[in-house]
Amino acid sequence: METAKVHIRKNDIVKVITGREKGKVGRVLKVDRTNGRIFVEKLNLVKRHIKPGKAHPQGGIVEKEAPLAFSNVLVMCDKCNKPTRIGMQLDPGGKRSRVCKRCGDVLEAKKR
Repeated sequence: METAKVHIRKNDIVKVITGREKGKVGRVLKVDRTNGRIFVEKLNLVKRHIKPGKAHPQGGIVEKEAPLAFSNVLVMCDKCNKPTRIGMQLDPGGKRSRVCKRCGDVLEAKKR
């Protein structure tokens, strides 16, 4: 199975451009390259019924993030503070880095 060419990384700040959550901004929790989907913090919430267990002794209904297609989000640039497409650029040392298509600034994933 092929993996999708995803330029979005964990801890990136992204803006949803289409769908039910259009216009909302959040931080990427997880990237699923095989299915081309991402999980964004507190966006696309769904309710799931869970059985009682160690984590939830009572069981019940829990809200959790559902995956979004990576094509439905754009990465937010730190410098221009706008959603942007991502370009790849080779550094003089041969290292690839992600670049904002609007302002040309190098993008780094936030460390938390």
